[in-house]
Amino acid sequence: MTDLMKWFDSRRSPMDVIERLFEGDMGTSAIRVEEMVDGNTLVVRAELPGIDPEQDVEVTVADGVLTIRGERQEKKEHKEKDSYRSEFRYGSFIRRLPLPGGVQQADVKASHKDGVLEVRAPLPEQGQETGASKIPIIRG
Repeated sequence: MTDLMKWFDSRRSPMDVIERLFEGDMGTSAIRVEEMVDGNTLVVRAELPGIDPEQDVEVTVADGVLTIRGERQEKKEHKEKDSYRSEFRYGSFIRRLPLPGGVQQADVKASHKDGVLEVRAPLPEQGQETGASKIPIIRG
């Protein structure tokens, strides 16, 4: 099993489920994401219909975690001769996804098209060190 496959298998913890419940991931403000590997790049796609990515969405990478955070504001009004109807939906959302070891923050890119946010993170090569190294012990 490759390091990448181990990472996919081991990255979810019971706390992820609890956090997602409290952050609205299961409710109406949830954002759906898909993750896949395209060649040597991790690709994360998130559905964000009706959201202005320049004003309402923030994508950050810190401490090996990709965070997609934003706010949804939708308002619909129906005006007719003898009636008026208004519907609105407001709410913030956040989604945190752990990244494989060795992903460089400066190499992560995000784009938005047709209501889909796409984040691309180049993966380190298989033999590349990912932050841990063996320290030699010197006898004294």
